[in-house]
Formats: sequence, structure tokens, C-alpha cells
Amino acid sequence: SSVYSKVDLRTGYHQLRVREEDILKTAFKTCYGHYEFQDMPFGLTNAPAVFMDLMNRVCKPYLDKFVIVFIDDILIYSEDEKVHEEHLKAILELLKKEELYAKFSKCKFWIPKVQFLGHVIDS
Repeated sequence: SSVYSKVDLRTGYHQLRVREEDILKTAFKTCYGHYEFQDMPFGLTNAPAVFMDLMNRVCKPYLDKFVIVFIDDILIYSEDEKVHEEHLKAILELLKKEELYAKFSKCKFWIPKVQFLGHVIDS
């Protein structure tokens, strides 16, 4: 591959709703009152696995073809810029359809070399 883009999802876990029957399991009490999470909070034991499962299901048609996903980090790789445009469009449309939102300031597009999960990747 010679062209890369990296998409970082905004507050990844908070984009997931907790199932109605599980909201009670997120409850905690302070001197200010009783609270329950409606969205997936950071720190729950299964949060990474649940989010990873969601991302694998969402990106399944493209995994190992031109996408690698790890929790809220998405790497898109392509042989050339023309194909990369198609790949990037497919992923961004998929994220929009699934109502998963990227943090634009942490995304990088159309780059020849990328750092992903602590590794530097280039052609």
C-alpha cells in the first residue's frame, strides 16, 4: 500500500447506548445523588470488547481488504490515490450510516506514512 488514512472516533465508548435492562448495572451513588449511565462509560470491564465487537461487525465487509480496526482507531490503506478515494468514501459513508462520529482533529488523510498502534507503516 502507498496511501493511508487514519480515522479516530470521537469519545468512542460514549457513542454506544447501554441496553435499557443493563443501565441499572452502571449505577453509582455519591453524596450528591444516584446516577446511571445511559451511554457506555470508560472503565467498564467489558467496554473494550463490546466496542471492538461493534467495530468488527460494522466494518466486516472491508476488514483485511483495505481496513484495519482496533477499538476506536481505523486505518484505511490503498495501492494508489484513486482507489484510496473510493475506500475512504466507503468508510466515511459507513460511519455516517452507523452514526459513529470521528474526531477530525485526530484524523489524518492521504498520507504516505502512518503511525498506527505504535507501529510506523509505509509503502
